[in-house]
Amino acid sequence: MTASTTSRTTGLRSRTAAVGAIAVVGALLLTGCGDQTKDGDGNGSGSTKAGSAPLADKLPSDIRNKGVIRVGSDIAYAPVEYKDNAGKVVGIDPDIAAALGKQLGVEFKFENATFDTLIGGLASKRYDIAMSAMTDTKDRQEGIDSDTGKKVGAGVDFVDYFTAGVSLYTNKGDDKGIKTWDDLCGKTIAVQRNTFSHDLAKEQAAKCKKDGGKALKIEDFATNPEAETRMRSKGADVVSADYPVAAYSVKTSGGGKYFQIVGDQVEAGPYGIAVAKDSTELRDALQAAVQAIIDNGEYKKIISKWGVEDGAVTEAKVNGGS
Repeated sequence: MTASTTSRTTGLRSRTAAVGAIAVVGALLLTGCGDQTKDGDGNGSGSTKAGSAPLADKLPSDIRNKGVIRVGSDIAYAPVEYKDNAGKVVGIDPDIAAALGKQLGVEFKFENATFDTLIGGLASKRYDIAMSAMTDTKDRQEGIDSDTGKKVGAGVDFVDYFTAGVSLYTNKGDDKGIKTWDDLCGKTIAVQRNTFSHDLAKEQAAKCKKDGGKALKIEDFATNPEAETRMRSKGADVVSADYPVAAYSVKTSGGGKYFQIVGDQVEAGPYGIAVAKDSTELRDALQAAVQAIIDNGEYKKIISKWGVEDGAVTEAKVNGGS
């Protein structure tokens, strides 16, 4: 296993991403059931009364009055967000949301959904934001279907808060000769639907075809655990996921006996909190809150707790993905 990052030429233009390999796998088990808040209800972050919160006045009045930000999230992506043995929502995102809640004086209430429905949920106003290890890309910003190149929606804005690379992992002791993405031709890959890993797999399948090699078969699933189950049953040769997720699965699944990472992680891009295009006031409030926890050191404590310091950002950019 290595923390180095290998460049790929992608249609979604890669950018530098880093997540500490040794730190993440060592810390995840120690903190995997870490409490995201002392006064949360298990489905959201703890909140501070709006009157005492330093950035409460930046929120839209309707959200400030309700005291709740509804968060659409695929809560099956450990260690970014998942449910512990007690059914409580924990992980990197819930901890960051709890810190943002202190700044804004509201509760961030996580609502479970499949990843591929989150942006639609923003458009229909089911959620106020989506926070789910979602990579900030130009296509998502502009509402473009990455397969067809056609506009399919209004798009979303992102407040960026982390960066992560993408990894390949196989059943332990059975790597099928896979070391790089170019080794995937003639293989079957399982991925979570509509993720960055899915995009990279489709790009690699096109490359295999163009180069005249054996076809890469892609099987996509609603959740990453389903993709892993498919590989465990020998229905797929390899799974791709964001590096923190891959590292966590390798460390914890079957007590560390099920999976292994193969090759280096590849460059992806920033995770962003997604907000509907017409929610500019909320977007700006979130940007201010993310910057505030970066500046006051709370962000660093959270990132260090989960062992992913190398993925930290120093500036809360809006739409920094490319």
